[in-house]
Amino acid sequence: MIPIDRLRANFPRTIALVEPYFDLLRKAVSFALIGVVNVVVDASVFFLTYSYLSSRAAALRPLDALAQWCACTSRDTLILVMANVAAWLVAVSGSYAMNSFITFAAESGRRLRWLDYGTFVASGILGVIANTTVLVIAAQVMPVLPAKGCAILTSFAVNFSMSHFVVFRPRRAVEPQGALPANDVR
Repeated sequence: MIPIDRLRANFPRTIALVEPYFDLLRKAVSFALIGVVNVVVDASVFFLTYSYLSSRAAALRPLDALAQWCACTSRDTLILVMANVAAWLVAVSGSYAMNSFITFAAESGRRLRWLDYGTFVASGILGVIANTTVLVIAAQVMPVLPAKGCAILTSFAVNFSMSHFVVFRPRRAVEPQGALPANDVR
């Protein structure tokens, strides 16, 4: 690791501009590294499920029936959506645990909480919607593998933003009952 004092001495103006963002950058890098693990999990489950659903007649019949019943999509799109949602469901719990203990350790106190998990899953739903939308649209113009890559990049941006600004935002200290706020003088 490069000592920050050495950088300050050699590049004082640059460091003064970027130093306020070091913590955010550290979190984004940590979130991305954890994301690499989740990409492996997500992609593995996605391609296993996609392959299974695409090649099994028993799986294709209900999807054909659903596509014909709703007349809103095709069987191939349903396969993409189902495989993507299954992959997300598997990866979201591991992502919450790793980010609670590593990326947002200060904000979470390295504790897993049901309320935070529910908020993480709820914010992740926004990410999986963005991911699935990009996947379905991109799969219309490119093969599924690069389409999945585009979808993963999109969901990274959405999920990091939601985790940083909503799920793991710093907690305010709770004042004792009846105590006056620090700036309230009577």
